[in-house]
Amino acid sequence: MAGITCYKPGERSRLFYSVREYTGRKDQPKGFGWRDFRDLLIRSRIQLGGPIVLVWDNVRLHLTKPLREFIEANGEWLTVFQLPTYAPDLNPQEGIWSLVKRDIGNLAAADLSQITRAVKRKLKMLQYRPEVIDGCLAGTGLALDA
Repeated sequence: MAGITCYKPGERSRLFYSVREYTGRKDQPKGFGWRDFRDLLIRSRIQLGGPIVLVWDNVRLHLTKPLREFIEANGEWLTVFQLPTYAPDLNPQEGIWSLVKRDIGNLAAADLSQITRAVKRKLKMLQYRPEVIDGCLAGTGLALDA
């Protein structure tokens, strides 16, 4: 899973995400690569219709050379600030993941696809609950300045 929570003063909060299910096929990637993050950023920009200021944690994949080059090449619409290492309490997206995990914590799934469907269903529900997305920002103690 990868996700972006978006906040803009005076507008409703947004959530964009991507979920990948690893099925064990020979040439299938097991996780997200830098291109997946790039594509999520591009889709978010298209949906938002404007520039993005990205506050990102220090996941190793976020710091790879191809992703840094993409960020530098798109500096006219993409500005990135790195959170300190080991600071999940400052990342509103962690609140989203916590809500998803809480919702599926007692799921007795028969297979991985059932878990994937439950995760997607919860994320879709959260997309229509901007007050919950706002709460994830409030939980960090950070605030938007208009």
